[in-house]
Amino acid sequence: MEKRTDLAVEARELVGEDIQGVEFEERRQSGLEISRLRIKNHKASVKLKKEEGSYVTVDIPAMTDNFPVNDDRVEVIGSEIRRLIPVNGLVLVCGLGNTEITPDALGPKSASRVLATRHITGELARSTGLDNLRPVAVLNTGVTGQTGIETFEYIESIVKTIKPGAVLVIDALASRRVARLGTTIQITDTGVSPGAGVNNHRRRISQKTLGVPVIAVGVPTVVDSLTLVSDLLRIDDEKTAEQLKSILSPRGSTMVVTPKEIDLLIDRASRIISLSINKALQSSVDIADIEALM
Repeated sequence: MEKRTDLAVEARELVGEDIQGVEFEERRQSGLEISRLRIKNHKASVKLKKEEGSYVTVDIPAMTDNFPVNDDRVEVIGSEIRRLIPVNGLVLVCGLGNTEITPDALGPKSASRVLATRHITGELARSTGLDNLRPVAVLNTGVTGQTGIETFEYIESIVKTIKPGAVLVIDALASRRVARLGTTIQITDTGVSPGAGVNNHRRRISQKTLGVPVIAVGVPTVVDSLTLVSDLLRIDDEKTAEQLKSILSPRGSTMVVTPKEIDLLIDRASRIISLSINKALQSSVDIADIEALM
């Protein structure tokens, strides 16, 4: 049976660690466990069921632990994001998700805390001492059920209009392990499929579809119920899996599990992500000064 996960490191765990066409390294910095995984060819991509490209996973203390503004860990996460973003040019930051559904609110809550600077130009920038800021535009897309517009269509239209050098999307993810909820950040240059975490796939947002580099940042906030129970009971045979599916997914509906403290998790995770993105995009400015401008 297929065990659903948006995390590349978990996909590697499921199929085995000795995979041709995959580079993997781990390190520890400022108390963070960081792994870098690169899928180098189509064969490895098919095996892992992930797009070719780079995936950085940062394991951090539980999101209930607060991160101060000038925490070294913010700099580390920011540097991992910066590695995947073009050095120069406008960056469009997009928060994907629905603020009315707490586990799906990570994207918009994070994006709302990212400093938008595209409009600060010319004499205004010089007179305020902000002429060293990188141009950044921020967009919260909402979801199709709210807007009637597909997320890809929304972002594509903005990309065609303002022509950014890169797009950075923030979205909630699904994990196969409860222990990873709120304790893992994934950063990838392969883009994202909106709604994939809850099995509601939409058109993929990626460099192939938009024509500009797309970096995706996410935190797992849900676990698929079938995947969770199968892992806990160590169920691998298809017959038992189908029986479980009929119980856990009645009428074909998908049920997911999320922590009871999800509101706190989302609030802390969005803060960490926004701080890290601000640091990645405005590396020459102290993060405390960026916070003061918000």
